[in-house]
Amino acid sequence: MQICLSELFNHIDEPKTFEVSVEFDSVKMLGETYPVTEKSPVALKLTHLGKKKIQMNAEIQMTLEIPCGRCLEPVSVPFVISVDEQLELSDTPEQATEDSDEPYIDGYQLDVDALVRNELFVHMPLRVLCKEDCKGICKRCGTNLNLGTCDCDATELDPRMAAILDIFGSANKQH
Repeated sequence: MQICLSELFNHIDEPKTFEVSVEFDSVKMLGETYPVTEKSPVALKLTHLGKKKIQMNAEIQMTLEIPCGRCLEPVSVPFVISVDEQLELSDTPEQATEDSDEPYIDGYQLDVDALVRNELFVHMPLRVLCKEDCKGICKRCGTNLNLGTCDCDATELDPRMAAILDIFGSANKQH
């Protein structure tokens, strides 16, 4: 949803509140798509401070389904994000678009969906785990080790010994 910020210019220090529904059902970030499993309307408060400066306060509540970093099982990750930011707009909508460092401002238009996506991107955890002691998946067969064990050889060899193993491996093939 787009909100026209120029409507605030005639009312200095008078906050205007909005309840804006998020219109997307998934978030695409860094080549991955994460489904939105829960979302609340964005509570947005905009106040014109004078000289085309807008104080923006927003409360975003949303839950994304993100795969576990070890076992790849889906994990519900809740986001509760508070935004407290001051926007400085230029004299004309064209200048505002050129001068804006914010990807959710286009002229005097505030794109609420773009604001939410931007904040989710900034607050995205580096790694999501289904549980702290997640065992992950087997490197050979892909079995989820949280659900059971597999019959794969679990001995890990020191990679520094690879050259010696190659020598013995080739010696066994010659005989």
